[in-house]
Amino acid sequence: MVVNEAERLLAGRAVVVAGGSRGIGRSVAELLGALGAGVVVNGRDADAVAETVAAITASGGRATAVVGPANSERIAGALVDDCVRTYGQLDGLINCAGIAEPPGSSILNIAPDDFDRLISAHLGSAFHTCRAAARVMAAQGHGAIVTTSSVAFLGDYGGTGYPAGKGAVNAMTMAVAAELKPHGVRANVVCPGARTRLSTGAEYERHIEDLHRRGLLDETTMRASLDSAPPAFVAPLYAYLVSDLAQGVTGQIFVAAGGFVGSFDRPTPRLLGYRDHHEAEPWSVDELHTMIGLRIAAH
Repeated sequence: MVVNEAERLLAGRAVVVAGGSRGIGRSVAELLGALGAGVVVNGRDADAVAETVAAITASGGRATAVVGPANSERIAGALVDDCVRTYGQLDGLINCAGIAEPPGSSILNIAPDDFDRLISAHLGSAFHTCRAAARVMAAQGHGAIVTTSSVAFLGDYGGTGYPAGKGAVNAMTMAVAAELKPHGVRANVVCPGARTRLSTGAEYERHIEDLHRRGLLDETTMRASLDSAPPAFVAPLYAYLVSDLAQGVTGQIFVAAGGFVGSFDRPTPRLLGYRDHHEAEPWSVDELHTMIGLRIAAH
């Protein structure tokens, strides 16, 4: 990866990348290294972590390794400790850790253990790493956190634990952003779309095509899912969000897929009906049906 020296906007910074040894996380870690940051690379596979660290250092960057699951309190703490010990500071935390939903998984057949494993891999990783990093960042009065979610939280891609975990990551990150804002710490979410080992292969293609047949994915979304761009297309958004250029950006949920960059509006309730509870009785079931059921059916 070639980056102009003038573009090394993260020079002197230190960033932890949980789940940074493969796919999107590796692309993010390599870009951070190219932009001048000292990087702590984390992953479950020691060989994959070592390969990523070697790629960063071979290009003139700085990187160190912490092997283990980011949903472990011990590993999450080690990530932060290693960053502070190696680089003398902790400026950013990026969490890309996660696992795929089992093939064919749905609420009709998923085992409770599989569901718990998915929640732990996504929400647990975000919680433990954010908890460890937040204390350091709040004490020093600055820092940036970026968690990884997915548009799958909308439910359009089926599954159970994966969309539930990603939706929970969104909610937790928004709460973290609100709580840490007075301390000068920012927190945002990226929902990336990229071609990785989890989104390639015959099994993945059959899954996407099946979702389309079932009416969960429209034609455009199906084709986009089958022709994702490489992770290098989404990595710059992560780098931007941990840089000073994004100083005023917090509490946002972004989408990045190929050349597309977008954001989700904050959910707000749409008025369906109102009456003053001091002057009126509760809504009747028939009134609610008129208000809700018939209106939704009409759309």
